[in-house]
Amino acid sequence: CLVLGGRGFIGSHLVDALLASGHSVRCFDRPHVAPLREAHRTHPAFELYEGDLISEADISEALAGCEVCFHLVSTTLPKSSNADPVFDVESNVLGTVRLLAHAIKAGLRKVIFVSSGGTVYGTPVELPINETHPTDPVCSYGISKLAIEKYLGLYHQLHGLEYMVLRIANPFGELQRIQASQGAVAVFLGRVLCGEPVEIWGDGSVVRDYFYIADVVEALMAAFEQSGSREHVFNIGSGRGHSLNEVLDVIEQVTGRAAIRRYLPARPFDVPKSVLSIKRAQEILDWSPKIDFESGIRRFARWIEHERRPEGDRDR
Repeated sequence: CLVLGGRGFIGSHLVDALLASGHSVRCFDRPHVAPLREAHRTHPAFELYEGDLISEADISEALAGCEVCFHLVSTTLPKSSNADPVFDVESNVLGTVRLLAHAIKAGLRKVIFVSSGGTVYGTPVELPINETHPTDPVCSYGISKLAIEKYLGLYHQLHGLEYMVLRIANPFGELQRIQASQGAVAVFLGRVLCGEPVEIWGDGSVVRDYFYIADVVEALMAAFEQSGSREHVFNIGSGRGHSLNEVLDVIEQVTGRAAIRRYLPARPFDVPKSVLSIKRAQEILDWSPKIDFESGIRRFARWIEHERRPEGDRDR
């Protein structure tokens, strides 16, 4: 298995799961990306390739001998992609089309692509959002994800390349960077635990579908094992929504600490409410999330507190 973006938040957990299931794993990521987890680097079935998605030589070498590719790479974020759509398209869409061309040459059997359940649909016309909902993204990030989905369908039609698209909601959990510029749960939780103010865009009523990282990995593994399905696109989330204010309420309950809330002007690209229907994944992939929101927050908080302790105290 080739995991593009295997050093990232989701990728690191996926690599561990694949190795634990007995698969050989090749991780591909950019040289300057700091690894989030080092434990699997000494595993005899693990390989690390460093390169760039837009380099045909790098991609060709990484694909050699692989049967399945997990595509978790994105060079942009939803909030920044509109600032430079040309870079977004060149680095993500064109990079992926070149990847697919080399995948055919290399004899790759299947691609599993992590798309965006939060951006490809745009402003919902009905909730929960199912996979047949109109796709009208309001940011370049969502348009690029959708374009890649369409090219996967084209290569399936032209060359028989198997593929699965997982439109993932908002995952959170261990290894997620709490100092990052995205991921409300991680950023909010980190700031509350550190006693720092939490900045909220708008009045806190924006609703999103949040779910725990272990459930994300189980969905990816289910897509990996699935074959012969007539459906290729699946929403992956919790199937329910929480407002930003509710997220902070749960964090306060779990940590026993009060959040210092600072409300800022709303952002134009934030749709008011986004909750995914996961019925198709439940029926076809036999997948459902197992960890409820509060339990996931509790596990994540314990991990953050553990990582903040001095190394010698972590096992006490």
